[in-house]
Amino acid sequence: MVVTPVPPTPAPAGWDPNRVAVGFSLVTTVPGSPLAVTNADDGTGRLFVAEQAGAVYIVAGGTVNPTPFLNIAGQVSGGGEQGLLGLAFHPDFPTDNRVFVDYTDGAGDTIVSSFRVDPGASTVVTGREAVVIAIDQPYANHNGGAIQFGPDGYLYIALGDGGSGGDPGNRAQDLGSLLGKILRLDVSAAAGYAIPGSNPFGSAIWHYGLRNPFRFSFDRATGDLWIGDVGQNAWEEVDVARAGVGGLNFGWRIMEGNHCYSPSSGCPTAGLTLPVVEYPHNPGGCAVIGGNVYRGSAYPVLRGGYVFSDECTGFVWAVNAAGSGPQPLVQVADVGGGIAGYGEDEAGELYAVALGGQLYRVTAAAR
Repeated sequence: MVVTPVPPTPAPAGWDPNRVAVGFSLVTTVPGSPLAVTNADDGTGRLFVAEQAGAVYIVAGGTVNPTPFLNIAGQVSGGGEQGLLGLAFHPDFPTDNRVFVDYTDGAGDTIVSSFRVDPGASTVVTGREAVVIAIDQPYANHNGGAIQFGPDGYLYIALGDGGSGGDPGNRAQDLGSLLGKILRLDVSAAAGYAIPGSNPFGSAIWHYGLRNPFRFSFDRATGDLWIGDVGQNAWEEVDVARAGVGGLNFGWRIMEGNHCYSPSSGCPTAGLTLPVVEYPHNPGGCAVIGGNVYRGSAYPVLRGGYVFSDECTGFVWAVNAAGSGPQPLVQVADVGGGIAGYGEDEAGELYAVALGGQLYRVTAAAR
């Protein structure tokens, strides 16, 4: 089953990434190696930055609270592609006072759980964890890790193909496995989850055929889902599911980007949703970091552009979010590497975090 899509809101007439220069303005430095930044949409203006070893820090007015908002370092496996990988607040926060995390535990398996935040509190009591879902990981890499609530109120979870290289178990194409997928869960209960009746396969799976969707985001204006899927040896890609569309197959391991990866399959592309943009490892980089469609008000020249980058090279690109079909790759900045995640504040302004601890505000000007 494929859910009927909602037509996207057009970008500003004539929007062209060739006319935009993007900048990264340092806000502050956070302890550890930050991977994710988000807000609680609670009117406080605070940003929450999750770092790989297991701590979440509050940044308010450009200042870091040195006491972690959440610290689960004792139960998180760190290093490589493991750690505290994702962070999301319930869309009804603080009425529903849960904050959700995605991390790899001591055994290297994926845990998605929630914690309760007392009204007005600046820290979480770690003993109040409720596990939503636990997923075995056969290898240490390709854990995915991004989590976000969609405009429909459901929790979306990105999972890689289970790791090693080349998806040896062909898990991304296997609808009997949760690996290599985007999941969609109803977490309205206090613990655990229910499967929404509109999920296309009668399971937790919403989309499949992904290698390592480390970062994804929803366009706050349209509801479109943008996915940065880290490639194998040659190609990085960005995929899009327009608002309300479920059940898409993004092609891995049949395809790497728009290119045949598994010749023994004959590389049939019928029924596959191919990338809106791809770039090669030489000279593009080695790991795509999915970003966001800019919908803030501070930089009108950027509104309607999807901004993303490569962790290794630091090249930053933008594409027209309202464009149809494959988009041209237009470089708008070079930050020298290390960007690991993007996120928005309550007003839709865009931020980025880097592995060196930096929290940046993304800026833009005409060129």
